[in-house]
Amino acid sequence: MSPSPGLFITFEGIDGAGKTSHIHRLHQAFLAAGRQVVLTREPGGTPLAEKLRALFLHDAMDPLTEALLVFAARRDHLVQVIEPALARGDVVLCDRFTDATFAYQGAGRGFDLGVLSQLERMVQAQPALGPDFIRNPDLTIWFDLPTEVAAERLAGARVPDRFESQPQAFFAQVAGGYARRAAEYPQRFARIDSNQAKDAVGQAVHDAVAARGWLA
Repeated sequence: MSPSPGLFITFEGIDGAGKTSHIHRLHQAFLAAGRQVVLTREPGGTPLAEKLRALFLHDAMDPLTEALLVFAARRDHLVQVIEPALARGDVVLCDRFTDATFAYQGAGRGFDLGVLSQLERMVQAQPALGPDFIRNPDLTIWFDLPTEVAAERLAGARVPDRFESQPQAFFAQVAGGYARRAAEYPQRFARIDSNQAKDAVGQAVHDAVAARGWLA
């Protein structure tokens, strides 16, 4: 059982996987079930983290700077939004979290996974919940999509940021990073095949949450 009375659910996947539209559907499902819900995103979720997000998505920087920036935003997000919401017993639905850092900066950029693990422990530690407690999601919904399909979805959708504009080979590495994280933490990952009709994907998301006893 989670030390917190709330629920922390994250949505992950490569750009174009379709996670954003489904996080809103799950938001409505929890509201209909009578839960208080916080809908948020990373990088972002607080005024400071949103400023860091703008730098992260649009300014050139090396992989270490990327990692430090995203973890700084994450720390503020945890302190200001996520932990207070979970302490209240709310459901927190977050578009990306630390798995994205391991997938994008770790697998995609080839950055040292050991350093990312150190930053993860430092930033996500919650001493009030135990000396070794590290905040991680209760459930991670992973939208798995072939990179060529994701590229088709992204083409012409909007002006791409510096991640969306990466070549398909980069997203193949990122997808591999997600697969490794899912293998490492199978108890909290729910893999969703997002290469199917939108309603089928939505039903799969609902079923993954209902299987935990959190929705009827």
